[in-house]
Amino acid sequence: MGARTRIKICGITNVDDAFCAVEAGADALGFVFYEKSPRYARPLKVQRIVAALPPFVTTVGLFVNQSGETIRQIMRLTRLQVVQLHGDEPPAACRLDPYQVIKALPVRDESSLSGAEDYPVSALLLDAWSGKQYGGSGRCFDWRLAGALSKKLPLILAGGLTPENVAAAIRQVGPYGVDVAGGVEDRPGRKNHDKIIQFVNAVREL
Repeated sequence: MGARTRIKICGITNVDDAFCAVEAGADALGFVFYEKSPRYARPLKVQRIVAALPPFVTTVGLFVNQSGETIRQIMRLTRLQVVQLHGDEPPAACRLDPYQVIKALPVRDESSLSGAEDYPVSALLLDAWSGKQYGGSGRCFDWRLAGALSKKLPLILAGGLTPENVAAAIRQVGPYGVDVAGGVEDRPGRKNHDKIIQFVNAVREL
């Protein structure tokens, strides 16, 4: 693996959770702008959270099947840095200059990763497939499917990660980064600060 594994805490909805994640050592915070998600955060609220953050924290906006115009408008308002596309967006929709883009792919089986390298993005995020929702299901997928891809491009591993299993996931996949939401929550949108600390420590101790 070599390089340090980056950590993103996703589904941040309030300042307290944001600061806990930063103080614990997370590299990035994710904010969900998909209104059907229980972790949805209004842009103006995100703007206030981001304005309160210290420097050197990467901020990510998560969008699901929204237009490029809408995405850019929200990114400008909130002053977030990176776009994460978590819906059915084709490769052509991933060009959102001047922003770096992460494309999430739901993994059900080996065929789920067919064409993964066609996306013109800074990184791919692999999440567990769910027929009911776009991510955030709390399920894991077969990490063996991600191993080959992680050697070709920056790969972010998500889906069912917890303080208890994240070290094993990193050892098996060797990802650029890991992404967690439900695995460090008391309920959707409300983080458990002890679990955040445990998650970050589990990654850093590798």
